[in-house]
Amino acid sequence: MLALDPGTDSTSQTPFRMLLLRKGSEVHAFVNRCPHFGVPLAARQEQLLQQPLASLTCNVHYARFRWSDGRCESGDCEDESLISVPLTVDTDGQVHIGSPTASN
Repeated sequence: MLALDPGTDSTSQTPFRMLLLRKGSEVHAFVNRCPHFGVPLAARQEQLLQQPLASLTCNVHYARFRWSDGRCESGDCEDESLISVPLTVDTDGQVHIGSPTASN
């Protein structure tokens, strides 16, 4: 998981909103929101329960989601998924959030 800069206010209690996962050149992003309870999987990055390159776990009810596609593989939300965030990775390895726009 990529470490994110918390900004200038490190005392903020606002949960981070996106999970950005990287394995080599493969990058996935998900909204930090459990599909079952609608709460963040973790309020702060250091609280995120994870098995790197394998799974993420909700801190509230311990549903487990696959790292590769966000699909719930165990828990009350089985067969639901985290909301995927569209990304592109350019030739320099820079990650851009959002889908590429078609040029006119």
